[in-house]
Amino acid sequence: MSMDALLVLAMAYLTEAVSSPRQIIAHLAALLGVGLVMAGALVRTMTPLRWLAVGSNIGLLSYGLLHPSPITMSIAAVLLPINIYRAVEVTRLTRRVHRATTAAEHAGLWLKPYMKTRRLRAGKTLFSKGDRAEHLYLLVSGELELVGTGRLLEPGRIFGEIALFSPSGLRTQTVRARGACTLLQIHDSTVKQLYYQEPAFGFHMIELLAERLSNDVQRAERQAGGETTQ
Repeated sequence: MSMDALLVLAMAYLTEAVSSPRQIIAHLAALLGVGLVMAGALVRTMTPLRWLAVGSNIGLLSYGLLHPSPITMSIAAVLLPINIYRAVEVTRLTRRVHRATTAAEHAGLWLKPYMKTRRLRAGKTLFSKGDRAEHLYLLVSGELELVGTGRLLEPGRIFGEIALFSPSGLRTQTVRARGACTLLQIHDSTVKQLYYQEPAFGFHMIELLAERLSNDVQRAERQAGGETTQ
């Protein structure tokens, strides 16, 4: 097809598009729908993608009704309820994740009903490196020491989670009481049930494991740096 013929077709289409207020609105809706489709191709997260798809479907549905274009209208009418459902579903999931993340900051408080009290006298070992892990702990009062590193655990700290989720299930540190201590402990089986049932607890466990891994990496880097300078 020649350039002149293409220009004639384009002019005819533009003439039709502005021939009445209804056609102007229809084509603006189509442009909006196409623009939202293109915007959806650029976003990286699911929530805006779904809502952009909803907006695109509404724009193309409006074009299909006003132009009219039965095929465009039918496709948009089928996709619109699907995208609305998915958009609402993803939005609800995002809110649940946000609430769980917020609740994770107070995990120690709502874990207490599942925990039993345990007391240690000064110098008593809570568990030793290589022991089988059966409990998660929350230090209520006193001070505990990680014997291998000399690091102290302060009240309010949940600890002992690494061995519970490791393949071996064995303790990686020896923990000893520096003074009289009061702890709360929760059994391994209850921990795993809460992990699957309570998103807030799961998020808190992930935060603890990530923090512990980061600390281990930093300690290893410091040790490596010290050996290099010697």
